[in-house]
Amino acid sequence: MKKISFKKLLVAFSAALALVYGTIYACGGGDDWGWSFDSNFAPETFVDQSYRSLFLSTDIFYGDGFDREHNSRFNDEIVQDWSTYLKGVAKTAEVKYFLIDSSAVDVKQLDSFFTTKKTNRTVEKWKNKIDLTNKRFVEFIHFLELAQQLEAISINNEYWSYEPVVKKVFKGSRILPSLLKKYNSTTDAFLKNRYWFQIIKTYFYSDEYKNANDFFQATTAIMPKNTLYYRAFSYVAGVNYKQKKYALSNYQYSQVFDQCPPMRVVTAYCFHPQNETDWLMSLDMAKTNDEKAALWALFGYYTNEEKAIEHIYELNPKSSHLDYLLTRLVNRSELKANRSFEKITVSENKKSTKDSLSSTGTALVYKIADAGIVKNPFLWNTAAGYLATLTSNYKQADIYFAKADKYSTKTPLAINQLRLLRFVNNLSKVNTITELNQKEISKELNWLYFEIYKLKIDDFRFENAINWSKNYISTLFKTANKPVLAELFVRNTNFYDNESNLLAMKAFLEKNKKSDFENIAVKIYDVKWADIVEYEAIKSAFDNKIPEAITLMKEAGPVQNYNLYGNPFNGTIKDCHDCDHMVYQKKKYSKLDFLATMLIMQNKLAANEEVYPNALLLGNAFYNMSHYGNARSFYESNIVGYGYTEFEFRDKIRKMVTNTAQSQMYYKKALMAAETDEQKAKCNFLLAKCERSDYFVNKYKGIHSYWEVRNDGINFLAWNGFKNLYTKYSNTKYYQEVIAECGYFDSYVRQQ
Repeated sequence: MKKISFKKLLVAFSAALALVYGTIYACGGGDDWGWSFDSNFAPETFVDQSYRSLFLSTDIFYGDGFDREHNSRFNDEIVQDWSTYLKGVAKTAEVKYFLIDSSAVDVKQLDSFFTTKKTNRTVEKWKNKIDLTNKRFVEFIHFLELAQQLEAISINNEYWSYEPVVKKVFKGSRILPSLLKKYNSTTDAFLKNRYWFQIIKTYFYSDEYKNANDFFQATTAIMPKNTLYYRAFSYVAGVNYKQKKYALSNYQYSQVFDQCPPMRVVTAYCFHPQNETDWLMSLDMAKTNDEKAALWALFGYYTNEEKAIEHIYELNPKSSHLDYLLTRLVNRSELKANRSFEKITVSENKKSTKDSLSSTGTALVYKIADAGIVKNPFLWNTAAGYLATLTSNYKQADIYFAKADKYSTKTPLAINQLRLLRFVNNLSKVNTITELNQKEISKELNWLYFEIYKLKIDDFRFENAINWSKNYISTLFKTANKPVLAELFVRNTNFYDNESNLLAMKAFLEKNKKSDFENIAVKIYDVKWADIVEYEAIKSAFDNKIPEAITLMKEAGPVQNYNLYGNPFNGTIKDCHDCDHMVYQKKKYSKLDFLATMLIMQNKLAANEEVYPNALLLGNAFYNMSHYGNARSFYESNIVGYGYTEFEFRDKIRKMVTNTAQSQMYYKKALMAAETDEQKAKCNFLLAKCERSDYFVNKYKGIHSYWEVRNDGINFLAWNGFKNLYTKYSNTKYYQEVIAECGYFDSYVRQQ
């Protein structure tokens, strides 16, 4: 046998949490929903359900992260076995009630009746439904009465806990004598098998656990090798682990793993060599190639799938354990693949992926697939084809996929899995946009982007292919200097900051005749023509080009009629958006109404009519449409974006929505036209608000996250507006209102 390194092995086993013998109690749950976004290769397509928990996972086990079936794993089988035994005596639903659903009360009272012949309420409840004189039913109840006494220990609902769970130990003397008596006296093979299992289970959970192994060895030869046998065997393995017989325990767990599929998740968790000596001793105990293969199957789960596959293939090329290990190897290879196209070409991306994969692992898969003696050639040829794709051997991938198709199980998942991987391979062949057959690829893109959701195939992983293909195609167009098509497949948040890009996209979307490929690109793009026009309207408004903004907003579709939450012409002392939104509004302004009203005011201002009120209201309008005002919803849109803080916007938009230049211009005009101290006081304070906003914009320039902000203790400065209000207008009513509402100004006054 080849010399192997166990450093990683021991680290992996040590990290597998505290061992719980024969069961799994663990915390939390991960749920591997993310695999659909990270993988194109679904193990469920190929591998038996019993291996599902052992598929590659970001958590302890694949699926929801942990084994949660300790109490219920064998419920269906148990009910079916007893229903068959009690056929003609009790219905399946009634059997299930006693086994699974009932409290122990009914069982206890029926057992008492069968023992003492004294009737009770439970007897009256069941006597007209079940023949209570039937010998098999009587034995069923006697068995349950004993078995349920152990359930207080064996059934544990504490799957996770932040505090250590107190280990419970059952007093074996309570029921072991009765169980042993029943086992020795019964001649019914069905009952004998169940009493035998119950005895070993009781030993395991009791203070007499050391006797479990002796009893098992003395009786194993006469027991059928059924599920109960291997469940009992796992308890024996657990007992040996308790006694620090690690090599023997791990060898026994591997046998249960091999022979009892429902127990695979449990035995994989419990398999736990302490060191290299334990591992080698377990291998020496294996009597057959299949037993050695089972040990390697568990080894591969914890450490090195490639090495495990190599050993198992030499021992038994038709072992089903090879299949689940192969899916792990493929999924692990996928995780190494470079999914980013940022600042690189598709060729550079592919080289990065190829270099990241194990060449020996890929060669091993090729070798086994080519030999054609595995149990599941569909899986092996599909995996070989996919690895060929990842290593840029596209012609070789075609050959493997063609062979895989011959062996396909033709389930919906199998058919679509192979189609998906063929699509990935075919697109990967394209290195330049001139090689891209848009007509040919359109059919597959339509299937992948739209039709696939209607199929509703469980376990199908396709989201990764969707995202990858969009990035791949976008990069091709970007390299070919075709920014519009590049943008359609992968959105660039800065795209519309370039005016030529904006106009080019607008023209493309307005084009009447588009190819199937172009129509698909438009359909997946989440920016529509109306979004672009709305963005132009917003920019025009911030640039104080109100007539232009109105014209554009009218073309923007239904969004023009969206109502603003607060009155955008109100100028309040405090910036409290929620407060402004809750105030009763006699008139609600839509986005278009808002702009139209601003234009009316600007026209009056140009005609020198009512200069103070119109200038003041326009100052308020520009302030409220900014990030600081009550009408943020005016600019919140698909292209501008959304954000509670200014840091959530890209630089160009952040500069636009925090600019108070227009507000200040109109407030200054209002101040010049003001006739009373009250009016002048208001203008000065509103200008101070703009000064404050400008201060913080400059202070946080270059910061792109709220969490980068450091509190320097400066909340306000002696802005000109504060100074003027304090020195010139302290006699006004508005001054007193500001003192009452603005803590910053109040603090400033107190310092004078």
